[in-house]
Amino acid sequence: MTESTREIERKYEVPAGGGLPSLSRLTGAGGDWSLADGGRHDLDAVYYDTADLRLLRARATLRRRTGGSDAGWHLKLPLDEDTREEIRAPLGTNDHGNPDDIPDGLRDLLLSRTRGARLEPVLRLRTDRTVRELLDADGGLLAELTLDRVRADSLRGDRGHTSWTELEVEAVAEEPAATVLKRVEKALGKEGFTRSDAPSKAVRALNDTVPAALPAPQSPPGTPGTAGEHVHAYLTRQVRAIVDLDPAVRRGLPDSVHRMRVACRRLRSCLRSYRPLLDRGATEPVRAELKWLGGELGAERDQEVLLERLRGGVDALPGELVLGPVSARLQAWDVARSAEARDRTLAALSSPRYVALLEALDRLSAHPPLRPKAARKPAKVLPRALGKEHDRLARRVERALGTPAGPERDAALHQARKAAKRVRYAAEAARPALGGTAKRLGKRVKAVQKALGDHHDSVVARETLRRQAVAAHRAGEPGFTWGLLYGREQAGAADRERELPELWRAAERGGPREAKRS
Repeated sequence: MTESTREIERKYEVPAGGGLPSLSRLTGAGGDWSLADGGRHDLDAVYYDTADLRLLRARATLRRRTGGSDAGWHLKLPLDEDTREEIRAPLGTNDHGNPDDIPDGLRDLLLSRTRGARLEPVLRLRTDRTVRELLDADGGLLAELTLDRVRADSLRGDRGHTSWTELEVEAVAEEPAATVLKRVEKALGKEGFTRSDAPSKAVRALNDTVPAALPAPQSPPGTPGTAGEHVHAYLTRQVRAIVDLDPAVRRGLPDSVHRMRVACRRLRSCLRSYRPLLDRGATEPVRAELKWLGGELGAERDQEVLLERLRGGVDALPGELVLGPVSARLQAWDVARSAEARDRTLAALSSPRYVALLEALDRLSAHPPLRPKAARKPAKVLPRALGKEHDRLARRVERALGTPAGPERDAALHQARKAAKRVRYAAEAARPALGGTAKRLGKRVKAVQKALGDHHDSVVARETLRRQAVAAHRAGEPGFTWGLLYGREQAGAADRERELPELWRAAERGGPREAKRS
């Protein structure tokens, strides 16, 4: 069993000879704030990582801690500069029964960062902690200030050790967290406290005991300001998104499957749109595997979207038009399909094929296979790539508009939708270099994509509604409501088709000619 909390905290260097900050400065910072004694604790934590420190390099930590009020296993994952998610599991929760073994649930949540490499003890931190609680006028807890005297020992071959004292401020009341941290920091600055450069105690300990263990981040490959640098930056963001979203997908957090699937699509699209800058021999196998992963995630995401659409359609109807057990039938249909889709997602994320893809993505980010053309200026290269994608979209839209209404046209519109997404993602990658030109293009194409997406969702919904109507008829239930929903979907799709020509004319005005002139 695990539980999750969010930490919003900042770490500070303690001035020489200093300890906890004075009461007057801190309580004065908030007007009517006060401080209470939070006790003293002896903490003993062993940190785990791979031999090449993949967790710490990816801004994550895993520790087994005793002492204090929250003894157990703690996995910390970064969310933003000051915020991390902490996932806790009690000691002795591994399936093998050994209390010193890493819980299987936490090990799975780390797979996207470890890529299957073995986890082993790398650090031991013993901390003498003194806590002060910052309270508001009503006695509510705003933040905890902890003075930590840390002794760190490396458990790697070097066996180095170090010690230091730091102050940690953790906002507890989430809503005013930014205000609390800002006021406290202002008060601390007047007493000589400065923000720590280390993102965590583990990183600081390794840097102090083994200076070369965690090298400073390197500049992106390629010449600064080149087309290749911009494309590489976009690729790296998508790779990081896939890695960061993996634990959320495994835990079934809202919207996580959708976001991970979109990251796969963005990455695939970028590797295709900017082929002239990248070695296809290296990128095409990655594109193929990203398509596989997106397909596995798609079953769960598509079910989410379809269920939301169908439920919304039912809820929008007046009660007198809902005849028969419509909601119950819809619920039973979803339970069976959702469970199957969820199993498919988890099976994909647990497969050797997925681990191999993670390794390939890590190589792609660390050593992008840039071709000589990547060294050219963005204004010379990126608009041309955008133009080619826009031309492909134009051909598909024109083909769809020229196809008679029916299944063939539906399929052609769906292909145009895919092309519109590729233009959007290519424009996203180019936006830092091309500015407003890429932004306008992306915005206009997004309107086309949205209309085509709603049309495709209607096609899928109608087929599901037809099947539900058939099942209801066989069970002796009224089919009126299913037919009514079908008709509404059909009318909505027709509206999207009528809107498309005007949306496309607007997208053409922001097309490749404008991008090339930039």
